[in-house]
Amino acid sequence: MRLAVISDIHGNWDALTAVLADIDAGRPDAVFCLGDCIGYGAEPERVIRTLRQRGIPSTRGNHEQAVLEPDRLEWFNLLARKSLVRTAEMLSAEALQLIDECPAVLTSHGCRFVHGFPPDSVTTYHFEVPSGERRRIIKSMTEKICFIGHTHDLTLITYDGRILTNTSLGPGRVDLLPNQQAVVCVGSVGQPRDGDENAKYVIWDADAATLEVRYIRYDIGAAAEKIIAAGLPRAHADRLWCR
Repeated sequence: MRLAVISDIHGNWDALTAVLADIDAGRPDAVFCLGDCIGYGAEPERVIRTLRQRGIPSTRGNHEQAVLEPDRLEWFNLLARKSLVRTAEMLSAEALQLIDECPAVLTSHGCRFVHGFPPDSVTTYHFEVPSGERRRIIKSMTEKICFIGHTHDLTLITYDGRILTNTSLGPGRVDLLPNQQAVVCVGSVGQPRDGDENAKYVIWDADAATLEVRYIRYDIGAAAEKIIAAGLPRAHADRLWCR
């Protein structure tokens, strides 16, 4: 069983289409999304509709939470708030309904999927969780692996009942040991913040217990121009180059 996991598309349809083309070429058995499909980028409606048309289930991210509950905007800095207000204006009633249907957590194929941190947090960043609490949470999981987004980085957290590890990931494959449970931060499709401008996603091979990180090139210039044309903060266009 091979699963593709994507996250933090952030309205970047150009990045999403490039990633989906790579996923189609690899022919995984299923695809899951970890939320924050909207915000920052110029085509949130198109992203939401593409995921629905392709039958890709998604958890709810903090950006989805904010457009559904505007009082949550106080979570965000000023530029992010401006982006979310404009994003809400661009979304149809149908798209908002689809967003509202996204759960906080999904479980499937022996995996857990959540935006922030297990068991079901939409807003917790993995680096905020103390080591002792990480151990407790991972040990309590009934699944071998949990996939998270939110931080836009690529991180592998493993626990074997004794040793907790925290490793930054790059392109390529990583094997999990039989006695390890893991939390994997899968990076961002549409707004990377790891110093590399490529879109990122992962493939989990459950039979081989192997994680593959994929870096995908796309037309960043086109995505940036759309952000500016849509009246979104220019900083969110400039940030696509990870400069």
